[in-house]
Amino acid sequence: MLDKIKNFLSIGPVFAYFFRVFSKDKEGKYPHSFNLKMMHGINKISIIMFLICLIIMVTRCATRE
Repeated sequence: MLDKIKNFLSIGPVFAYFFRVFSKDKEGKYPHSFNLKMMHGINKISIIMFLICLIIMVTRCATRE
């Protein structure tokens, strides 16, 4: 039971996707249609916006009196 929960909560695939989106597919391992390229482009934009927002929120929280 604990192994199932541990497997469900693993974040390894998230980081694998994160690095795959920001790197080029040199081996031709993944399909590359126009729709998929656009989806990955939108995901890049949303990841960057999320990280910028997270940095702003942390700095605002840290500089509050």
